[in-house]
Amino acid sequence: MSTKPSAGRVRATYEFVKTHRDKYSVQMMCRVLGVASSGYYEWLQRPISNRAQEDARLLRLIRASFVASQGVYGAPRVFLDLREAGETCSKHRVTRLMRLNNLRALHGYRTRRWSVGKPSALIPNILQRQFTVTRPNKAWVTDITYIRTWQGWLYLAVVMDLFSRKIVGWATGPTIRRELALDAVLMAVRRRRPRGTLVHSDQGTQFGCDAWRRFCHSNHLEPSMSRKGNCWDNAVAESFFSSLKKERIKKQIYRDRALAVTDVADYIVTFYNRTRRHSHLGGLSPEQFEAAHKPRRQGVH
Repeated sequence: MSTKPSAGRVRATYEFVKTHRDKYSVQMMCRVLGVASSGYYEWLQRPISNRAQEDARLLRLIRASFVASQGVYGAPRVFLDLREAGETCSKHRVTRLMRLNNLRALHGYRTRRWSVGKPSALIPNILQRQFTVTRPNKAWVTDITYIRTWQGWLYLAVVMDLFSRKIVGWATGPTIRRELALDAVLMAVRRRRPRGTLVHSDQGTQFGCDAWRRFCHSNHLEPSMSRKGNCWDNAVAESFFSSLKKERIKKQIYRDRALAVTDVADYIVTFYNRTRRHSHLGGLSPEQFEAAHKPRRQGVH
């Protein structure tokens, strides 16, 4: 087992010798503390090592990535930012620097346990947890969550394209009315113009009503529905809501619903769809992933 002192301990020893050199002999302190006096004098000329200087430079880039993500990114996504910027450091080095400088990504909430429920009698579970699809608008998922404000609850409905995990439609409202779900999917339909798209939901009354089924039929959508009380059948939508709450809402209480709507819209449009790196997409954002997989126009011959 090596007894060679670490670089950090050696620098700390040199700092001690420098501090007390007016009271004691440098040679005597170096001998007692087990360091070379020649190394001490060399350190005086360049007290910060090349590696320490490089760590300080990388830390500035790491902080910039961390702040730009509003404290959301951990070491893996920060590493992808650095790699995209041309840096060649290792992921372990990024992890070490973030840990030493107390840069920690926000943690999620505790996962609730759910029992397996019965299928819907009206709409079958066609999706069957096939969350990875090969083209845009093949399958969407939709769900509703709530956000606390001092003015009262704000309800948010979203529609996500499973191909790119992009939020393609959303709507907010002070009540959990059936029109909330319809407004969200209407935005998605107007933006994406689907044909034969599967749209999967839970067994909420907003998705089981006649208006929902008629809307799906009129707009070339095929409804699919989770088993009762089983969140895993719609896990991707649940995951998005978890990210939204831990990365932006962070258990704060908005002053009113208007502020909450503005903040949620900014998260969806500016951060999540456009910027946020997604591990399922190989570190790309949803919009970057769609752009990378957009079919190229064939030239006219």
